[in-house]
Amino acid sequence: MTNTDSLDITFSDPTESLPHPFYQKQIVFTGALATMTRSEAAKQVKACGGFLQGAVTQQTDFVILGDKRRGISTKQRKAEQLMNYGEDIQILIEDDFLWLISIPKEAEE
Repeated sequence: MTNTDSLDITFSDPTESLPHPFYQKQIVFTGALATMTRSEAAKQVKACGGFLQGAVTQQTDFVILGDKRRGISTKQRKAEQLMNYGEDIQILIEDDFLWLISIPKEAEE
């Protein structure tokens, strides 16, 4: 007896690269970064294919919290408020940002 309900399983090509997590994402920084200037961080984001925003909006994907911040910033409060309304915004500390920018970028074609 044969099973007509069998599923076809397709494995992805291990040589296929995925886009960087910041690719085509809107990123906002709040607080001073301990490891680099805001300008250097902006270059890193752009190298990953991301875009910088000056303020948190519904289009924001990531809010990066600098290590040299004092308390909760207005940008962080706004992001948390939007998250409570169901917006998909991720708040990252500086160490997580550094880890993400260390991920190899997709090869330029």
